[in-house]
Amino acid sequence: ASHVVVSLVKNYPNYLIINLDKLDYCASLKNLETVSGKENYKFIQGDICEPDFIKQLFKTEKIDIVLHFAAQTHVDLSFWRALEFTYVNVYGTNVLVAAAHEANVEKFVYVSTDEVYGGSTDEEFDESSPKRPTNPYASSKAAAECFVQSYWERYQFPAVITRSSNVYGPHQYPEKVIPKFISLLHQNRKCCIHGSGLQRRNFLYATDVVEAFLTVLKEGKPGEIYNIGTNFELSIVQLAKELIHLIKKTSSESEMEHWMDYVKDRPTNDLRYPMNSEKMHNLGWRPKVPWKEGIKKTIEWYKENFHNWKNLEKALEPFPVTEPFAHLSDP
Repeated sequence: ASHVVVSLVKNYPNYLIINLDKLDYCASLKNLETVSGKENYKFIQGDICEPDFIKQLFKTEKIDIVLHFAAQTHVDLSFWRALEFTYVNVYGTNVLVAAAHEANVEKFVYVSTDEVYGGSTDEEFDESSPKRPTNPYASSKAAAECFVQSYWERYQFPAVITRSSNVYGPHQYPEKVIPKFISLLHQNRKCCIHGSGLQRRNFLYATDVVEAFLTVLKEGKPGEIYNIGTNFELSIVQLAKELIHLIKKTSSESEMEHWMDYVKDRPTNDLRYPMNSEKMHNLGWRPKVPWKEGIKKTIEWYKENFHNWKNLEKALEPFPVTEPFAHLSDP
């Protein structure tokens, strides 16, 4: 989301770009330092789960377009904090879409995920494929999609839903696999591989995803869903080996194995999320950044910017270090 904000502020000087963020554990305002002083940029700290605040925000700021990125997104954490994921991702989306509808916005883009489809070893998902989520994170995103779609069905509310592959690049909190492995290796620690490590993921570089969202803003039709995917796919083991090769400068299989630590798997871990993105291609978007270029830029960025967040050691654990969700705990 920070990449999208930066791009909008720089490329649309006549628009006021408002960045609403709760500043949760994974946020860093350093990601927005390049635009923080611009006249057409405004940062507001706030929570989408507070209806009165959100309603007031739409009134006072006269917002006409919404890009809804706000969510709890760490799949591993969702198994331990399913209630919090439901609260933020489903209830928060309901609050936001209701306020946006009341404010009569021109377009509402809901940022979802390929994980709502569930896993597949061979079938390629298109936008009409059924939702079969297999973890609490994906389930909460699928449920939130239903709320957004219901506003289109009932009110013709101009909502667009996007489902993207895994995004990587600078600015990402190091709980996610690519920055986590990079950060561990920079600290001379081993990559922690869940289970067999044969799970495959499609990776899209951040600037390509920015272009996709700008395309959806301009060309996306209300009521439609768009897959934002790539054919580039790596297993987690292959990913670890690529990063070890680039950071530790070795091609020796035994040395690579030395930098990998196999740990227990999470409760469910889908093997693949193959998506058909023909619909986005028809709008004129295709990914451009090759993996070799994107991953080198990413490695360099984390070398310089790893300490942009607090409490980073927690992020590098094989599984989340978690405390109960205070809001919804028993009295």
